[in-house]
Amino acid sequence: MDIRGRAEALRRPGGAGRALVLIPLALIVLVCIGDVLAPPEVHLGPFLVAAPAVTASFAGPRTTGLVGALAVLAQIVVAASRTTVLDLNHTVQTTALVLISALVTLFAYLREQHEQEMTRLRSVAEAAQQVVLRPIPHRLGPLRIASVYVAAEAEAQIGGDLYAAARSGPATRFIVGDVRGKGLGAIGDAALVLGAFRAAAHRRVELTTLVDFLDGTVAADPDGPDDLSDRQESFTTAVVLDIPDRRPVLHLVDCGHPPPLLLGDGRVVPLEAREPAPPLGLAALAERGLGGASFDFPVGGTVLLYTDGVIEARNAVGEFYPLTERLPAWPAHDPEELLRLLCQDLARHTGGRLGDDAAMVAIVRLPETGLGPS
Repeated sequence: MDIRGRAEALRRPGGAGRALVLIPLALIVLVCIGDVLAPPEVHLGPFLVAAPAVTASFAGPRTTGLVGALAVLAQIVVAASRTTVLDLNHTVQTTALVLISALVTLFAYLREQHEQEMTRLRSVAEAAQQVVLRPIPHRLGPLRIASVYVAAEAEAQIGGDLYAAARSGPATRFIVGDVRGKGLGAIGDAALVLGAFRAAAHRRVELTTLVDFLDGTVAADPDGPDDLSDRQESFTTAVVLDIPDRRPVLHLVDCGHPPPLLLGDGRVVPLEAREPAPPLGLAALAERGLGGASFDFPVGGTVLLYTDGVIEARNAVGEFYPLTERLPAWPAHDPEELLRLLCQDLARHTGGRLGDDAAMVAIVRLPETGLGPS
């Protein structure tokens, strides 16, 4: 559970929420006792305003209003015990306490409404994520897989980063990409690329043919920009992989995307294609065609796919996240644990604030004896 989840849990009735209510109640009791025992020229009543103010930071409007009413009642009791309720000093204190209690209760109400709206928005985003960015199965053929999507915005669950996997005969194909831009337009473009990949990846065609189809889909998007200059600014970087079941290799086409990383024996090897292809949607504007590359992918090896939201994440002094330096210290044979540690370390590096969305997919090749159903 993240920080927002803990805060929401505390605001729920019962458990820790009830325990926190004891703090403003104890404050009311202490201020009352202190005010009654203090010399006549000392007035501690103004400190009662802290009780409803503190309550509004973790509780809803009902609890805040109740604590505010108790504080006002305590102020009246103290005034009656020391002089009189109609004393000018106590009258001013009581009036100010009533006004401030009403204001913080209103604040608690508005905050609760905002949180409910954010909860509804997150629910819609999660539903959209399940439709657009479907979870990758944990096992496909001889591969063990883990994937994660980290949104830069707290309220968002999906943006322009994308990933998917599909079986194609005795092989598994992957795509990890990053749509240029942000907002609803980026989500629509990501859905377009993912839909084209899922429709064509299972066909037993050459990897370059699949990438050419994806490029044509992005370039021919009827909802895309008509102007040529605008079209040049609308593209998707991606890396597309084909991993055979029975051969310890992988084939890839890198369309202007950060290269995958091969992990094993404490080393990190970037899988850089000699001739990267243009980003999806720009192949027709480039002089070179689509070029593929092949690399060894032995049993026990791990391949990490990621988007530039990982390597371009900055810390407080503007330093980029050193991905290749951190990876050797973590267990590459366990993809779930690898991504868990990577996300934790990324959060520490950025202070929990990513500048861009980040998607990661870790793939481990298992021995042939561990081959599951295709």
